[in-house]
Amino acid sequence: MPAARWLRIGSARPLLGAWPWLLLLLGLAAVRLSKGALLSDAYALVSRPFWPGPAQSEWLRSARQLEDQLRLDQLERDNRRLRGLLELQRSGERRLGAPVISRQIGGWWQQLLLGKGSLHGVRSGQAVLGPGGLIGRVSTVTPTTATVTLLTDPNSRVGVWVARNQRQALLVGVGSPRPLVRFLEKDPQVRPGDVVVTSPASTLVPPNLPVGVIRKVDEQADPAPEAVLQLSAPLAAIDWVQVLLP
Repeated sequence: MPAARWLRIGSARPLLGAWPWLLLLLGLAAVRLSKGALLSDAYALVSRPFWPGPAQSEWLRSARQLEDQLRLDQLERDNRRLRGLLELQRSGERRLGAPVISRQIGGWWQQLLLGKGSLHGVRSGQAVLGPGGLIGRVSTVTPTTATVTLLTDPNSRVGVWVARNQRQALLVGVGSPRPLVRFLEKDPQVRPGDVVVTSPASTLVPPNLPVGVIRKVDEQADPAPEAVLQLSAPLAAIDWVQVLLP
């Protein structure tokens, strides 16, 4: 065999042995440049038989329907809240926050002294709310303070009704933490746990303000049944109130 032929064969063998390494380097370079896209496509192609079937799709559809329903419920709640705020603005009602700066020495259940007065728009007779509901009405006012007669004061009288069946009654303070609800009919059909709110027939306070929950009913009271009320606002712990301004 001629020497030139042996030379050509000998020089080609190293090149043939380097081809796999060259292909590997080219593949790594392609993966590097594509940022793994080629591997992702290859994995997707190989794993296609194991992709989620119709059952998993149905689960995802159910989850999406639940999410849509929750969003709809939230939108409805927001809509009701915004409509309530709009109605509040239409009625011209505003709420003024006021700190409690003193309590009457004779008992915490009778009167509060607020750190806001006539200079802030507070007037005698305005309703006062605490965290949870109505607590009383403004009785006297100075330029910078206001005295609140609580619902538990013996001089307090407010028209209320039972929210469940709209039975009219009169809320009367008796000097204890729990005032009495005196009904106007012989058979009001109320029971413990019924929620009491201010009556639309009342001329002293706005209607449907939360007041409290009936704890005990005395069917034998004369001339009509009466009930002991647990106020929804914790009078013993109130240090900040809201005065309803017209």
